[in-house]
Amino acid sequence: MDEDSKVYVISVAAELAGMHPQTLRQYDRLGLVRPARTRGRGRRYSPRDIRALREIQRLSQEGVNLAGIKRILELEEEARALRRQVEFLRTLVDPGRRVFRADPTGNVVADRLHPLAEATPPRPTRWVPRQLTSGVTRRD
Repeated sequence: MDEDSKVYVISVAAELAGMHPQTLRQYDRLGLVRPARTRGRGRRYSPRDIRALREIQRLSQEGVNLAGIKRILELEEEARALRRQVEFLRTLVDPGRRVFRADPTGNVVADRLHPLAEATPPRPTRWVPRQLTSGVTRRD
């Protein structure tokens, strides 16, 4: 089964997590776990949601308050997103390709354009507040 398949109704999810269904509703209201919703607004939980509920229970038993648990879960999700981004960037890198070399004087020079340079999004433009109103010039 896919980790994100939203298949469990609240009673089954509560049983799998070892909690009362009302606790799951409270966690949904607090934003700790966000189950999918059916057309009739019923909650559907995934295996990933069940793991998160178990983690919430473990942290709570260790004495972490709900605000702390929410922050921990947010940071864990951010770390997962960063790992996915690193994996994506690694696919762009050709491990055997030389990007820099030393010239005859020993200075480091670019050998050729690296694929990451092409994949890097352009730097956002920074505007000073008066420029936004006057439309005069741009400062990088």
